[in-house]
Parts: sequence; structure tokens; C-alpha cells
Amino acid sequence: VSKIKRQDKNRAPAPPFITSTLQQEASRKLNMTPRRTMSIAQQLYEGVDIEGEGTVGLITYMRTDSLRLSDEAVAAARAFAGARYGQEYLPEAPRQFKAKAGAQDAHEAIRPSNVALTPENVRKSLTQEQYRLYKLIWSRFLACQMANAVYDSVGIEVESAGYTFRATHSSLKFAGFTAVYVEGRDEEDEVKQSPLPDLKEGEPLSLTGVKPEQHFTQPPTRYTEATLIKALEEKGIGRPSTYAPTISTILNRYYVVKEGKALRPTPLGEVVTGLMKDKFQDIVDPT
Repeated sequence: VSKIKRQDKNRAPAPPFITSTLQQEASRKLNMTPRRTMSIAQQLYEGVDIEGEGTVGLITYMRTDSLRLSDEAVAAARAFAGARYGQEYLPEAPRQFKAKAGAQDAHEAIRPSNVALTPENVRKSLTQEQYRLYKLIWSRFLACQMANAVYDSVGIEVESAGYTFRATHSSLKFAGFTAVYVEGRDEEDEVKQSPLPDLKEGEPLSLTGVKPEQHFTQPPTRYTEATLIKALEEKGIGRPSTYAPTISTILNRYYVVKEGKALRPTPLGEVVTGLMKDKFQDIVDPT
């Protein structure tokens, strides 16, 4: 063992939801279609009859591309997180998030209208879908104003026959915002790690086996509803209000079909795409 490097790594929370990220996360975590997500969010925005409270709009407007949060909402989130989890779970200063270039910034980010109305408190008054989506929005908003998670990162280098072998691993040291919420990942982004043994520099190691593996470059995975919305946003196609209708349209017209979570183009979809590229280049620019 030639070198052991141990350090703390910080991980910051994800920003609050905008329309596109809400649809992506609801697809990943709740298996909701974008259209269903927006329908349930509309119900939460318009108001739900809460026991003891009357009709309450539980979230802010759900068609937005802004990451802006009001000072009052941020102060309420910090006070709530400090009281529930302790002051060590709060960063020194409130977090501010910057919207992407081109964002209209007409509304705030999607957040609970009152952070004190916890998902547990209102669960009896909500349907299962309303509860799950409200909990997602509430948790992400609270987490975005909490302290970084801290990971204990270990890197080990082993020298043998003139070659250097490296292995790394990280384990959670301080939960921070992950006590409330962890952002979902698309399957292709997932990397599993195995714990490393407790080694010391200069310690001799014995080779117990070699496992040869061959890796081939894989073609890009098919779009899911979540990754397609991400691509639409990155390429500037459509607005927050059009992501869900766009996906519903290509499914309803049988241009694509769902296989599990993946969207597979149909022969009809391929023909239509070919015609658009061939005949309407002055109107449609696929790049």
C-alpha cells in the first residue's frame, strides 16, 4: 500500500423544483407520467380541504422556470429545519439559487405555501397521489435550505510490479440535507461502490485472484420521460407548460411506445421524423 488519502467531501442539496425537474423526479421516484404529475400539482395549487384549516392551496404555481424563493419562505424553512433537526443542520447563510439563462422568472420556484403544513399533518386530507407529490415538493424545498451532507472519502493506491492500482470509497459522515431528501438518479448514472478494508501505508498485500472483464462502448440508452424532459429543457425546446403535453402527444399519436420506463420509437414515428427532416428543413431544425 503506497498511499492512503482520507478527506471530507461536501455535497450540496439540489435546488427547489421547477416544472421540468418536478416532472423528472416524479417520474423517477413516483412513476408518475408528466401529465399526471401536472394534474395532481394543479389540485394541490388550487386548494385542498384540510381538516381544521379549510381549503388551502398547498403549493405555489407549478408552471415555472424560476429558482427564486421569497425571503419569508426561506426564513420559515430555516426556522422549521432548525427546530426539527438542530442548528447544525442549517448553513450559515440562506441559500440562493440562480436560474438558467433564458428563464422567464415570472413565478417563484415550486414550494409548499406553508412549510409548517408537513406531509404527515395533511395526509388524512389528501389522496395517496396528492400526498406523495406534496411530500416530494415539501421535502425538496426544506432540504434546499439545509446544510451540506459530509462524506468520509478514502482513496487507496497500491504499487505492484511497476503498476499503480487505485480504489476509492465514500461513506456518509454527517447527514445534513439527506436527512430529509435525496435526489433521484437516472439508472445509467448509478455507480455502486464496495467498502474498502482498513489498510495502512506500507502494508504488504497478497494477490488472491484476477478477474478479467471486457467492456464495450454501449450506445446511448433510450429516453425515459424524465430524461426526455431534461433534453427538451437543455435544448430550449418548448416551455415549462409544454413538456407534459409534448410527451402525451407523441404517445397518443403512436410515434413512440413505452417499454418499461423507456420510450421506443415506432415505425410510424420513424417515417414521420424522416419526412420532417426531408421535406421541412426550412421549418424544422432537429439540431
